[in-house]
Amino acid sequence: MSSSPFNPARPAAGTAARTLALPRRPAAVPHEGRPRPPYALVKQYLKDALAAGRWAPGEQMPSEADLVLQFGVSRMTVHRALRELQDAGLIDRVQGLGTFAARLHRVSSTLTIHDIHEEIEARGHRHEARVHLARQEAAPAALAARLGLVPGQPVFHTLIVHFENHTALQCEDRYVNPACAPDYLAVDFAVTTPTHYLLEVAPLSQAQFSIEAALPTAQEARLLDIARTDPCLVVVRRTVSRGLPATLARLVHPGTRYLLEGQFQS
Repeated sequence: MSSSPFNPARPAAGTAARTLALPRRPAAVPHEGRPRPPYALVKQYLKDALAAGRWAPGEQMPSEADLVLQFGVSRMTVHRALRELQDAGLIDRVQGLGTFAARLHRVSSTLTIHDIHEEIEARGHRHEARVHLARQEAAPAALAARLGLVPGQPVFHTLIVHFENHTALQCEDRYVNPACAPDYLAVDFAVTTPTHYLLEVAPLSQAQFSIEAALPTAQEARLLDIARTDPCLVVVRRTVSRGLPATLARLVHPGTRYLLEGQFQS
């Protein structure tokens, strides 16, 4: 592996990269002389508050009536703002109970952060995780730059192999910013996946992906029980939570054992 963790600056052939983010609040007047419609102001206020972690995942948010009073707008205006946030996967609305901050497995309606345990169980198969490394390290310069740290500052590092029905499916090499998940190393990752835990304690506001077909490292081949010449699907993912870089993960899957699926809509 190069001195730059997961080769972030290398534009590998065949790599598809996307960045989806919950944007900061734009100016109130995006076009000169054309004020934003009231529903958009309510929607942006709630998006910004969600991105800042004002409401924890699953926590109840202000009611329609509360928002009508706060913004001095009609119930129809508030309803539209909430409907669009629900369509984007940012809130959950339950009839008779109210509005809740979504458990943000989805960054947007077109990109999903998957928990591999849930993926495997959805197929009716058994998931098992073997933790090969879980420790605090001093962040080298390249890694520190990607996680918003000073070189030498502590960073959490885990190396976990996930199995489906006793067959190795994913090698997960992950670095975590301690400021976003201070209790990360206290979690038993043989029981709870890092993805599941981090989505609970560090709700996502941004995710960046690169995806490529590549050969495994010697260590990855050994852990996945494959040959060095076996092609793999490699996903490098960086996430941001509450404005802070949160994680950098390299997820390696044997090409013959894994299918990456997604949904796109205009």
